[in-house]
Amino acid sequence: MDDKLKRIYIPMTETGFYILFCLRNENHGYNIGQQVKQMTGGELSISPGTMYGSLSKMERDGLISFLREEDKRKFYRITELGNEILELELQRIERLYKNSKGEFIGGTK
Repeated sequence: MDDKLKRIYIPMTETGFYILFCLRNENHGYNIGQQVKQMTGGELSISPGTMYGSLSKMERDGLISFLREEDKRKFYRITELGNEILELELQRIERLYKNSKGEFIGGTK
């Protein structure tokens, strides 16, 4: 994996995290926004500008791939590289959570 991409995406913004997370299955921007609202109990709302800017950048960087357009909606899915980035972020979040609970990884409480 390109170290430059790691520096760009890790740590990941909350918006970026949820977009990649939602693209583990084929999806389009509007539906991603609805899923994120539901997953976060309405605490996070991704504006259209942020959504489509993020999708465009992630596609350019190879984290997601365009699949098709249907009824003016562009469908995307996470790529292998995107999965690697998402997994690194999930590991980082897990480490933060464990450390906040006093469950130090590789150490003792």
